[in-house]
Amino acid sequence: MLTVIVPVLNEENTIANVVRFCLSHPLVNEVIVVDDKSEDKTPQIAAEAGAKVITSQVRGKGISMKDGIDAASSDIVIFLDGDIDPYPEETISRLAEPLVLNEVDFVKGSFARNAGRVTELVAKPLLNIFYPGLSHFEQPLSGMIAGKKSFFQKIDLLNDYGVDIGILIDMYLMKARIREVNIGYIENKSKPWQALGKMSGEVSRAIISKAQRQHPEEISEEDIMSIEAVSGEMNKTIREKLCGFHKMAIFDMDDTILLGRTIDACAKKFGFVPKLEDLRAQEKDAIILTKRIGLLLKGRTIDDMLNVVAEIPMVHDIKEVVAELKARGYIIGIISNSYTLVTNYVKQQIGADFTYANQLEFFEGKCTGEVNLPSYWFGSPESICGHAYCKTNVLQHVCEKYNVQLKNCIVVGDSRDDRCMIGHGGKGVSFRTKDELLRTIADTNIEEESFQSLLELAV
Repeated sequence: MLTVIVPVLNEENTIANVVRFCLSHPLVNEVIVVDDKSEDKTPQIAAEAGAKVITSQVRGKGISMKDGIDAASSDIVIFLDGDIDPYPEETISRLAEPLVLNEVDFVKGSFARNAGRVTELVAKPLLNIFYPGLSHFEQPLSGMIAGKKSFFQKIDLLNDYGVDIGILIDMYLMKARIREVNIGYIENKSKPWQALGKMSGEVSRAIISKAQRQHPEEISEEDIMSIEAVSGEMNKTIREKLCGFHKMAIFDMDDTILLGRTIDACAKKFGFVPKLEDLRAQEKDAIILTKRIGLLLKGRTIDDMLNVVAEIPMVHDIKEVVAELKARGYIIGIISNSYTLVTNYVKQQIGADFTYANQLEFFEGKCTGEVNLPSYWFGSPESICGHAYCKTNVLQHVCEKYNVQLKNCIVVGDSRDDRCMIGHGGKGVSFRTKDELLRTIADTNIEEESFQSLLELAV
């Protein structure tokens, strides 16, 4: 006779049919549903369908499996998932028959579906390195398994995504007779991509930790270095391939999104226009100029600054165009020589995703006059331009962070400070510029006070 154990968590929509399916098999004398403290009606529904219900005291599949094994009255136990409906008609027969005939001690179920991403990218390569005797299994992570209760009781069950591969490895190390059987076609829910990283880590940990405990002397530094090298190259390749799908639109802010320059509006509002003009005429070093302009704002409050920028009109269709670009899959950003206080305000107004600018320092709500220049403005050995301080360095930083290729960037600006960034972007756009060299560098020149023509570039 057979015991079927079904670990569950919030499976009220499918558990009744799973229990009834198990009980319909002539050799099944009990179905044990081990509930992992579901927040829905799973345990009640399972009991009404005829299952013996146990509530696991600690969440985790491994603990639930152990609780089920301890409670099983049969010498042969089968594990099924509670979220699959329907199961192929011969599922239980195919899992149980080799055990009933005493041909094997453990059965691993596979099914007619391509192996999952974690199986192909993580489990199989690691099994090839540490347990080549298991490398032929099509679906080593399958949770549909069967075996002799006496064998299950000899192993320590992991309590995470590594539990299924851990059982297979332990059975192999115990010299159990193992067979993989195909149970047919099933609709198995794939893990969401957010869970794949966690699953990959736990599966990797299970395989490597068991190998270390079994034969620590056989795991050389060369093996570990090989794994790290393969992992690094795989990650690099994946990022390179995926970045081809990502697109980004970068806007300058002053005289581009805004129909005016923030610092000029501040100078007019706070009465330092002559000082600003003198600084611009005398100081040619961009970094020193940025620092000295910041001193002109000393004592101004956050509200003072935001009130000024709020009075500067924006291009009338910027919000509409940003919304359409985002609908087409573009990430929207602002790269500006202004201050993050201002660019963040503009970002919120237009619905952009991020901003990069200089950081004006405030203390107790008032500007200290200090300007911090974040490291992403400065060149590095990987910089594609020769400038020590440049918007292109920021653009490269942003592309790396968001995994976007430069060729997939639309870059929009108006002044000489935008030349390099626009020249290196995939589609450089000058916007109502007075800079003739920028007009020459840009792939597209927009003369009207509108961003609608950007949508013709955004394919």
